[in-house]
Amino acid sequence: MRTITKRDLVQLIAERTKVQQQKAKEVIQHFLDEIITELANGNRLEFRDFGVFEPRKKAPRLARNPRTGDKIKVPEKVTVKFKAGRMMKEKLHMTDEDGNW
Repeated sequence: MRTITKRDLVQLIAERTKVQQQKAKEVIQHFLDEIITELANGNRLEFRDFGVFEPRKKAPRLARNPRTGDKIKVPEKVTVKFKAGRMMKEKLHMTDEDGNW
């Protein structure tokens, strides 16, 4: 397994779509910015066959410092839940005859 960076993605998309890398980078960055903005506004993003991004509030709670045992108040926070769509699930579960990816 290797890590794909945004730069790798920009190069790949630029090659496949035959657009300049700078233009591909701008489009990808605008797309990511809009996802962040919509999630920050409390909106759910649904991309058919890809998946769903949904902001979730985590209630405040009491935690324990493992070193000292002291109780610590953890404030409410918002996280993002992602649920894979049908096409992504199918692609992720594809294996060859030997069970390899």
